[in-house]
Amino acid sequence: MDSEDSFIRLPHSGGPEDGCPEGTPEQVRQEIERCKELCSALEQDHVKLQMAKEAVEQRTQELRKERELLHKNLEQQMYLNRDEERSCQVGIFSAKEEKNRLEQEKQVLKEKLEQVRKSIPWEDPLMMLPALPEKKMVFKGLVTNKETMNKLMLTPLIRYPLLGGSALITFEKAEVAQQILEVKEHTVELSYGEELEELDRCRARVQAAPVEILLPSALEIRLTQSSRSILVSDLPSLGIPEEALLDKLELFFSKTKNGGGEVESREFLDDTGQVVLTFVQDGVAEPLIARGHIQVHIGKGNYKLKISPCMTGDLTSLQFQPARCPRTVLLSGIPDVLGEEPMRDALEIHFQKASRGGGEVDSLAYVPGGRRGVAVFTEDTG
Repeated sequence: MDSEDSFIRLPHSGGPEDGCPEGTPEQVRQEIERCKELCSALEQDHVKLQMAKEAVEQRTQELRKERELLHKNLEQQMYLNRDEERSCQVGIFSAKEEKNRLEQEKQVLKEKLEQVRKSIPWEDPLMMLPALPEKKMVFKGLVTNKETMNKLMLTPLIRYPLLGGSALITFEKAEVAQQILEVKEHTVELSYGEELEELDRCRARVQAAPVEILLPSALEIRLTQSSRSILVSDLPSLGIPEEALLDKLELFFSKTKNGGGEVESREFLDDTGQVVLTFVQDGVAEPLIARGHIQVHIGKGNYKLKISPCMTGDLTSLQFQPARCPRTVLLSGIPDVLGEEPMRDALEIHFQKASRGGGEVDSLAYVPGGRRGVAVFTEDTG
């Protein structure tokens, strides 16, 4: 190459017009060596720069791929977020529709309940609760420190309303009732005892449901001692009418010498053999009760009668708990296609068959359509 194309300028071997002294061969050789070293260094720098360039390009490619991957993931996440947002909106819309449907259903049930209440031929809203008997409780004066307490035994009497087209069936065994309840819908053959073709047979579908009633679980009675009454017990069996015995007792206790006073009323307590005497004035009963016993002349003999305070009780609290009748099943949806007696027979025949899951029927009460009835439940002793 010419000296003009090279970045290293060598001294010319020209004449004096160049202004440079002529170099010796040794100097030229040294200059060439120096230029070679410089060229080698430049080549090494070039290789390093080339490697750095390739590394930068490779890193640029990696960053570009990472950017594309992040962009793709971002798009997917945005798509999923849109799907989730749409799903949430659909869920909210469905929940609102379900709420509206339940509110409408609640309103319909309220209206039906109001219609049923209006259609029931009684006004007492507690008619389905046990009919608690009115019992006169008598404290006989016995006080004990034992942990055992006197118990009031109640025999519940439950009145259960039966609408038209329903029946109550009681089986001898509770297992049979449970089997009937497990099959909620039963197809009852209404043409028993007749030789009919299959197409001429009449069938009815009825629904079976458990019978749940309310039973008393706990009660509280507030006892109050009467200030003007006494309880007379240990009365003799004289074989005279009750009124005659009451007259004799009133005559005895009305005399002040016997510790009594004017008697306002007298009453024989049923099934107890005891008498309640009520005086007109206060202060007469307490001394007699303090005595505990008194000798009374009745007829031809003297008898030692017991005097106790007269306690009256008021029912202050009564709690109920739901109970399911284990042997009784409620049948509903019975069509009014047969007379009362034939329908009762058809139901009893159907549910007596063991092949249909039935068993021996203890009792069956059926109310035809268009009528209403009241079933009375008593304590199951068997």
